[in-house]
Amino acid sequence: MSVEESKRAAAKVAVANHYPKDAKWVGIGSGTTIVYVVEAIKAAGLDTALTRYVPTGYQSRQLIINAGLTAVEFDAIPAGTVLDVAFDGADEVDDELNCIKGGGACLFQEKIVAMQAKQFICVADSRKLQPRLLSSWKYVPVEVAPIAAYRVLRKLTALGSVKPAIRTNVSSKEGPLKTDQDFFIIDAPFPPLLTEADVAAGKDGSGTAGVWEVKELARQIKQISGVLEVGIFSGLTGPQAQAAGGIGGQRPVAAYFGMPDGTVSVRKADV
Repeated sequence: MSVEESKRAAAKVAVANHYPKDAKWVGIGSGTTIVYVVEAIKAAGLDTALTRYVPTGYQSRQLIINAGLTAVEFDAIPAGTVLDVAFDGADEVDDELNCIKGGGACLFQEKIVAMQAKQFICVADSRKLQPRLLSSWKYVPVEVAPIAAYRVLRKLTALGSVKPAIRTNVSSKEGPLKTDQDFFIIDAPFPPLLTEADVAAGKDGSGTAGVWEVKELARQIKQISGVLEVGIFSGLTGPQAQAAGGIGGQRPVAAYFGMPDGTVSVRKADV
């Protein structure tokens, strides 16, 4: 099975298992896998006339519109609205369903949409499933204000990142890539990130030699002045956030991976 076919298989199963039949608000993420999520929603034969789809960027908005669905920008949803579900891809997912996202430079929108949903569902192909984040995918995307970019670069280096760099457009002559917020993206390489289980087993995730536990690194980066958002999706799931009195979480409740043999592997978070 090709990579694209495996993505389609994963999307079909994820939608079948998690798309509410009476959904009113649905988050639609960015990336190549989401094409197949929208395809699966259309193929399910559901009545979507009253459903509103919240995109995480320009690409996903166009995808929604081209499918004949109704797109509503995040800042236009009524106050107090909670999304029934949000589907998105990932650049890498670890054993505890922590994710790296932001390879497509939409990480800020992806995070606020995920955290406004009752449940965040991740859909990817098998290459994205790794024991630890930064095993195959080598850097943490960080969205930063342009005026603070060089200050953030220095702070990331102090945290142990090796040669963090401002992401450029495909043509370097066009200069730094800009997000929908007109911010820059810094790609910050780090050694593979430890999980909570690693720390519980006695490993040091406090940053010694640049080795960090997932949530602690995200926290440290987010504290740097000039950082808008970090491409580490960790912490609470939607149900855990709701139990604590919140709305949604940035860690998926389930991740679906299309495998090379045509099967779909499902990983579920402890909730």
